[in-house]
Amino acid sequence: MFTGIIEATGRVTGIEKEGTNVHFTIESPVSSALKVDQSIAHDGVCLTVVKTEGNRHTVTAVEETLLRSSLGQWKIGGLVNLERAMAANGRLDGHMVQGHVDTTGRCVGVEERDGSWYFHFQYQPGPEHLLVDKGSVCINGVSLTVVEPEEDRFKVAIIPYTFEHTNFQQIADGTVVNLEFDILGKYISKYLALYAGVLK
Repeated sequence: MFTGIIEATGRVTGIEKEGTNVHFTIESPVSSALKVDQSIAHDGVCLTVVKTEGNRHTVTAVEETLLRSSLGQWKIGGLVNLERAMAANGRLDGHMVQGHVDTTGRCVGVEERDGSWYFHFQYQPGPEHLLVDKGSVCINGVSLTVVEPEEDRFKVAIIPYTFEHTNFQQIADGTVVNLEFDILGKYISKYLALYAGVLK
């Protein structure tokens, strides 16, 4: 379980394909504290550490993860948002994030607002993709507040701290991002669908 509060950004230093899997090596300030078998969110995707060496760690993405997320588009040198699993005695400063990406979205515009930014995103909606105005959404692992959601698009406000300490600084028009919708909203949507089916 994660909170959507990014601890650090890492940089992709290695990409190695092995069958349908891809091994990614990341250099970051938290890599030296990691251990093999630990879970850590990379751009919001929960991955298991398979190797550590100094200030670098390696994780493996299977085919399903590559198909459902933006990891298949990573390139050497790209920035990655990192968050270690939430400690049981920690504060839940963001919202409940599983690290299970629901779908990808695409940035369709960036507005600068005198020191902050509005990022606009478009995605292919499904019945389980529930967005509520002022509700929560996780973008590349960052817990954010939904602004003015529509059927297939929404925007979020980014303050300077978030811009400087996450990979939002490299998101531009056309960039593909990972989206995880609020788990509470997904459960409510699922139960309502089941309830409607019972009444038919």
